[in-house]
Amino acid sequence: MNETIKTILTRKSIRSYKEDQILDSDLELLIDAAIHAPTGGNSQSWNFAVIQNREKLLELNSLVKESFANLCVDENTYRSKRKGKISAQQETYNFYFNAPTLIIVSNTREYPNAMADCSAAIENILLAAKSLGLASCWINQLTWFCDEEKMRKTLTDYGIPETYIVCGAVALGYSASNDDKLVPRKKADVNIIR
Repeated sequence: MNETIKTILTRKSIRSYKEDQILDSDLELLIDAAIHAPTGGNSQSWNFAVIQNREKLLELNSLVKESFANLCVDENTYRSKRKGKISAQQETYNFYFNAPTLIIVSNTREYPNAMADCSAAIENILLAAKSLGLASCWINQLTWFCDEEKMRKTLTDYGIPETYIVCGAVALGYSASNDDKLVPRKKADVNIIR
């Protein structure tokens, strides 16, 4: 099987990481893969904030826990937000699964293709990580809470411009999980018009 296709078909989200930091050379490759993703009108207006400082990661985690505590949910709230609110009440909760690296991907707020462009970059990071033997997981909590006052100040302090919104993040490291089973895929709705 073609190696690119194999990487796509075998990549999975990992939620358990070793403490070992990823190599700087691998980080450079991941960012290079990200900036080679397509963008609308070739805008390339994204921002990548790489957080590897444990104290700063824990600070973000505290802010996410606080945001979940203040979040009002009901039966119509997105399922992952409802589950996150419950999980964040646990002492051991960690939104980035204690990964040693977190890449926050953001884009200018007014740009209508911000989410699509950043999503393409994030997917490139995820696939490149798999090809390098790294574990990864797409993280959404900072997207949900990036405009809350304390979170916004912290994100700005971490190099994300105030005029940018977080479109996603990626937890990265070496897997501490022994579970290599892939999640089964649902049958896709496909319409081929010839």
